[in-house]
Amino acid sequence: MLLLFRNTKIFQVLLLVFFFLAIRLPIYWSGSPLLISELGWMLTGEQLSKGFMLYRDIWENISILSGMVYWGIDVLFGRSVVAYHVIALAIGIFQVLYFNYLCTSRDFFPEASTIPGLVYAVLLNLSYDMFTLSPMLMATSFLLLAIGVIAKMIDRPEVSDEIFEAGLYIGVATLFYLPSCVFYIWAFMMMILYTGATFRHHMIGLFGSGFPLLMVALVFFLNNAMESLNRSLIATAIQIPGLKASEIIPFLVYFAFPVGLGVAGFLKLFGFNRFTHYQTRIQQVMAFWFIVSALTIPFMESLVPMNFIVFLPAIAYFVSWFFLGIRKAVRAEAIFLAYFVVTLSVLYQDVFHVIPGIPFDGIDRRIAKPALLPETINGKKILVLGEDEGEYLNNFAATPYLNWSLSVYDFENLDSFESVIHIQRNFEKDPPEFVIDKEGVMPKLFERIPELREKYKATAWKNIYQQNAGT
Repeated sequence: MLLLFRNTKIFQVLLLVFFFLAIRLPIYWSGSPLLISELGWMLTGEQLSKGFMLYRDIWENISILSGMVYWGIDVLFGRSVVAYHVIALAIGIFQVLYFNYLCTSRDFFPEASTIPGLVYAVLLNLSYDMFTLSPMLMATSFLLLAIGVIAKMIDRPEVSDEIFEAGLYIGVATLFYLPSCVFYIWAFMMMILYTGATFRHHMIGLFGSGFPLLMVALVFFLNNAMESLNRSLIATAIQIPGLKASEIIPFLVYFAFPVGLGVAGFLKLFGFNRFTHYQTRIQQVMAFWFIVSALTIPFMESLVPMNFIVFLPAIAYFVSWFFLGIRKAVRAEAIFLAYFVVTLSVLYQDVFHVIPGIPFDGIDRRIAKPALLPETINGKKILVLGEDEGEYLNNFAATPYLNWSLSVYDFENLDSFESVIHIQRNFEKDPPEFVIDKEGVMPKLFERIPELREKYKATAWKNIYQQNAGT
């Protein structure tokens, strides 16, 4: 297979796109399941399309530009898994082609080929959740553009004002996915170590990265929502995911082989002495990229593959060199075939359960499943007090309280006058037809806000309250 991608003609580029599509089409044709994270993004888009403001009127910790994208999709397509996957597919193809373009046009390797794009294409299909339009996927597109600018600056002895462009890309990536801000460290270090950047250039880069952030901050300041921005996004940024066996084992299955090849490719660099000075610097740039990417781990809610998309440029670089550095073509073909077959086997086993009896349910835990609710609660505006377990799948969200981990700020502080006022105003602004009280807070809420007792009544179903007719 590698033989087909040994040069960079237009045929190989088209073949690369076909290869990427061929991996995903069987899953698309079989009907793509909705992920829990996708449902949350769709609910955010729906609330934004009602005219509510993110963070102030929608308590969710998604980054601002990602929220805007989900709002646009809701306006144009509604709750459409197809729309999410088609847009993600287009972004994935862009990343594959652009990464391959960087490696060939910027001479990252002694040999020009489309093998780097091929490796990136396989990596971007490690898991089904990489198929969706995640904030991480969107942010990585701009981070790749930043790599292109930095590589261009390293290749030339003089430093131009293009550093503003690199800073701008990282700033926009941060607005898509907040942990992308750690790549400011990467860019700053690369400028110090590998370019002739002066203090003026550093200030230009800082302004470029800070400009989009300041514009967003200004919008929230003018809408009296800075406190909401801090509470919902900034203060909750560090997650520090707990290490569970149920997550660690699938994570190792997904990444053990490609990361192992990447490590082998990194070690293989030391046995080759025909790199140019520029190519040696690119190797160090990519190694430092991988190290800085690890700083995003404390920001992750869980160890799921889509959260590690920012690692892919560095992994793809070193895996590409592993294959390019093998002199025996037969050996390279055999190892790549094993790499490709293992990746596809894990992906298709995860989605289709091709071989029954293998206890691997990495994706099953992340698929949105309908909750057991009365038949009357279907297509209704509801509020779930507690973790969403599929209640919103066939219903619509009401009030700002989409994310329970943020909502507890109000509902676990009912002795606070400020929290009670917040809840009352939010119920008046967007009243739910049903309240599903998993945490048992409604009785105390009725004590604090007697008006709600008059508007809602307990139903025959335990911990479910219904809005009274005419209220």
